[in-house]
Amino acid sequence: MSEPAPLLPPAAARPLRIALLGYRSNPFSGGQGIYLRYLSRALVDAGHSVDVISGEPYPDLDPRVRLVKLPGLNLYAAPDHVTALRPRHLLSATDFFEWFSMLTGGFPEPYTFGRRLEAHFRALARRGEHYDIVHDNQCLAWGTLALQRRGIPLVTTIHHPITSDRDIALAHAATRGERLLIRRWYNFLGMQGKVVRRLEHIVTVSECSRRDIARAFGIDAARITVIHNGIDTDVFRPEPQIARNPWQLITTASADQPLKGTQHLIRAFALLCERDPRLRLTFVGKPRPGGPTERLIESLDVGARIRFMHGLSADELRHLYASSAIAVVPSEYEGFGLPAGEAMACGVPVVSTDGGALPEVVGDAGLIVPARDPAALAQAIARLLDDDALRAELGVLGRQRVLERFSWAEAARTLTAYYTARLA
Repeated sequence: MSEPAPLLPPAAARPLRIALLGYRSNPFSGGQGIYLRYLSRALVDAGHSVDVISGEPYPDLDPRVRLVKLPGLNLYAAPDHVTALRPRHLLSATDFFEWFSMLTGGFPEPYTFGRRLEAHFRALARRGEHYDIVHDNQCLAWGTLALQRRGIPLVTTIHHPITSDRDIALAHAATRGERLLIRRWYNFLGMQGKVVRRLEHIVTVSECSRRDIARAFGIDAARITVIHNGIDTDVFRPEPQIARNPWQLITTASADQPLKGTQHLIRAFALLCERDPRLRLTFVGKPRPGGPTERLIESLDVGARIRFMHGLSADELRHLYASSAIAVVPSEYEGFGLPAGEAMACGVPVVSTDGGALPEVVGDAGLIVPARDPAALAQAIARLLDDDALRAELGVLGRQRVLERFSWAEAARTLTAYYTARLA
C-alpha cells in the first residue's frame, strides 16, 4: 500500500478564514458534532477565524466560532415526519425532495445540505465574500464537490467509510424486507462514492480508516492523510473526589445501530449478571421505543439493571465516568473511537473490542477483545472487576496515553500545515 506524502510545515503561517461544514451536527451523540465543536475551537486557539456552516441539529460551539445555519426540514425532530410538509415546502425542490425521500425510506440530508450549501456559496460570491479554506466534515455531496470545481480550496474529512455501517446493518438484518429498507436508507452512498473519487484533498482520523476508505472507494491510500482526533483533556479528566461504584459499568453508543455493538454488550451484561446481580450498566444513549435494543433487554430480563441517559453535558458525562468502575466500548467498527479516548482521559479502565481503529486508540492501556463476541467481552469485564490493581493501572495508563497522543491543539497545528501546503 502506498504511503501518504509527508505534511509540509507552513512556510509563512498566517491566520486563515476557515469554513467547517456539517450536514447535521448533533452536539450530544455521534462524533460529527463533537468533531466540529473541538476542532473549530482548536483552530480559533491557533489564531484562525472559523465559521461552522451546519444543518440541523446544530452543534454546541465556542463563543468565538460563528455558526451559520442552513436549516433543512429537520424531519427527525418532527413528531410525525409524514405530515411535516408545509405548503411553503412545495415551492422548494430541495425541501420537497428531502420530505419525499425520507417518506420513502431514504436518507436525503447529505444531498439536500449540499444543494443548500451550493446556493449559500453563490450568494457569498455575489457579495464578494470568500473563505481561504472550506473543510467538509463527511457530507460528501454533489454540492460540496461543486465548490472544488469552482476553484474554492476544499479539504474533506472522512471519519470512516459509511459502507461499513451499511454492510454491518445488512449482516444483522433478519428478513429480505429489512435488507431492502437498509439498502434504500443507504442509497446516498452511490453519490458519496462518486464524490470521494473526485476529491483532491482527503483527511481521515486513523490508519485503519485510511486503509478502509481506500478499499471501499477504490482510491490510492496515498491520497489520504491521517490526522488523529484530539480529546479535551481539560473537560475529560479524573475526578478523584467522586467515589467509584465498583459494580457500575458505563458505555456510550448509538443504542440501535448494530455498528456500535450494543447487542453484544447487552448479552455480555446478561452473562455477568448471572455471576453477580449487583452489577449495573449506565448507557449513555437513547434506544428507540420498541426497537431492537429494548426488545433484547426485555428478552434477557436485565431491564432493571440498565439505565439510559442522554443529552448530557460534558461535565455530567465526566461525573458519570468518575463514578464508574469500567468503561466498555463494544463496537463492531469505529473510525476512531472518541468514547474510548474520553473514558481513558477520565482515568477509567477500558474494555474495548478490536473493531476498526479502536486498537489504535486504546493500545496497551486497556483490555481488547474480538468484536462480536459477547463471551469474550464478559470475560474481560469480569477479569477487571476481580482485579483492583489492574483497574487502577489501566486507568493511569489510559490517561497518560491520551495526553501523549491525542491533542486537539496538535490536530489544529497539523491541519494548519496541511491547509497552508494546499494553498501554496
